[in-house]
Amino acid sequence: MRGTHHIVRTNGVELSAEAFGDPVGTPLLLIHGAGHSMLAWDEEFVRRLVAGGRYVIRYDSRDAGLSTAFPVGEPPYGLRDLVADAAGLLDALDLPAAEIVGMSQGAAVAQLLALDHPDRVAALALASSTPGGPGHEQPDLPPITEALLAVFAEDTPVPDWNDRAAVVEWLVEGESPFAAPSRPFDTDAMRAWAGRVVDHARDIAAQATNPFLIDAGAPWRDRLGAITAPTLVLHGAEDPLFPLEHGRALAAEIPGARFLAMERTGHEVFPREVWSEVVPALLGRGQV
Repeated sequence: MRGTHHIVRTNGVELSAEAFGDPVGTPLLLIHGAGHSMLAWDEEFVRRLVAGGRYVIRYDSRDAGLSTAFPVGEPPYGLRDLVADAAGLLDALDLPAAEIVGMSQGAAVAQLLALDHPDRVAALALASSTPGGPGHEQPDLPPITEALLAVFAEDTPVPDWNDRAAVVEWLVEGESPFAAPSRPFDTDAMRAWAGRVVDHARDIAAQATNPFLIDAGAPWRDRLGAITAPTLVLHGAEDPLFPLEHGRALAAEIPGARFLAMERTGHEVFPREVWSEVVPALLGRGQV
């Protein structure tokens, strides 16, 4: 399956996007997390959504993939700009509304898109997220696990960004702490993915740095009750960044939201092993 590539100009930036399937199908927009690109969404996973009647769009956010990149350490934008970009992408593709699937930072973008542009969101799926977005204090919810805190405390040097092999290994090592400890970490598959990510990036240093520095803006947890789109919250049962209670709390804040706990899953884009339950749930066929 080959996608149709688009370069979309919106809000003063260029966004690289790919569309898959029949344009008469139900539009579904995939929003990746910080540090990732559109390649976070495996093409086989996309194919299954297309087989379910969806017209699937995946894209590179600012500083990701082939989209506009900014100087490392100096992103001149915030989370709300990413929300505006998602709406602008729908405009450029002439899509009045779409089903939105967001992961981690992408789920924060999706929450705000549903709140600030409710007419653009036909349905909402939030994965590996927290109510109100990353970077906001949630004293009633469990903190980051001790194991992940220890990783964050390590003084790990960044690689030589011009050394492809070193960057690939650095990316692999960076993904490992977020994966579920109960499932074997597939280093070879992750290395192959990381190689594709590096080759796809306009500026891999910016991609690996800038999205983590942006301002999330004012908290919005107290607004979540205003979301009207049918919502599915998906969360890894072994998420070390946002423990499972974050997903349950997010679902509880959104009227009528369904909740799906993904077993043996960490803070990671849907592992292949959970596709058989995740895909039907996203297509509205899952009994969650």
